[in-house]
Amino acid sequence: MAKKILVLGGAHIDRRGRIFGETAPGASNPGAWFEEPGGGGFNAARNLARLGFDVKLISPRGGDPSGEMVAEAASHAGIDDKPFVFLDRKTPSYTAILENDGNLVIALADMELYKLFVPRRLAIRAVRDAFDETDLILCDANLPAETLGAIAARAAICGKPVAAIAISPAKVVRLKPSLAGIDHLFLNEAEAAALTGIRPEDPREWVSALRALDLRNGVITRGKRPLIAFSRDIVVSLQPPIVEDVADVTGAGDSLASGVLAALMAGHDLAEAVRHGAAAAAITVQSPYATAENLSPELLKTVLALVPEADILS
Repeated sequence: MAKKILVLGGAHIDRRGRIFGETAPGASNPGAWFEEPGGGGFNAARNLARLGFDVKLISPRGGDPSGEMVAEAASHAGIDDKPFVFLDRKTPSYTAILENDGNLVIALADMELYKLFVPRRLAIRAVRDAFDETDLILCDANLPAETLGAIAARAAICGKPVAAIAISPAKVVRLKPSLAGIDHLFLNEAEAAALTGIRPEDPREWVSALRALDLRNGVITRGKRPLIAFSRDIVVSLQPPIVEDVADVTGAGDSLASGVLAALMAGHDLAEAVRHGAAAAAITVQSPYATAENLSPELLKTVLALVPEADILS
């Protein structure tokens, strides 16, 4: 029987506009528009469902066509979608304008609806049952700080492990009061800096800083440079594999988190789990979408052969 994962977090619309030529500020720029369902929690949920897990998703959503688009994508990925639908509200969205080389010009995050996912919603019978029935809880920092704290507290009562995705430097600080109740945190360098207040030359110093904040396990990604991962008694480093045909890096961090969690739940140790995460990320960046529709346990195993062994640092 497939293990169960409960995802509580962002499920919204990502819009990306890319300018064709040189950017002309303050003027109309020829370009192309693309939109798809996204959100850290939602991307991870789709990846985990494609890797064979029984995934339930709970998130706020508006009663609009964007909400229907998210629901359709969830169904297509095989997710048990149980949203809180607010018929008079808009589904959250993230809208970005990119230069021709992919660099961000400006972005607008319309995420007000997530504020309505308040702690008392965790007391709803269906949500309580979902906590009781799951093997792992995954949340993201799109949710309010008090809700993230309540998720960690309820998970502790139920004896369930909790993983979290940092989302952004501005949002990861919402997790800070709850770090003692988080079993696994996935973040990048900018998010690690926002959480710890330091930017060390040696990334291993982040491990000490995060442990001082009571975080037990974490993975810090560093783009094309080696990631750092740690548990209570080990620190490992892994050089991500080189991907020649990168289509879009959107969702790479979410897929890495999915691969790591899938491997840990399968009984692999941390050094092997980060290899699975790197393989999942490599598959995702070759897709024009935030999640790769061809992701599967078989493809992950094939790409895993291209991922180097992790180095044990301590």
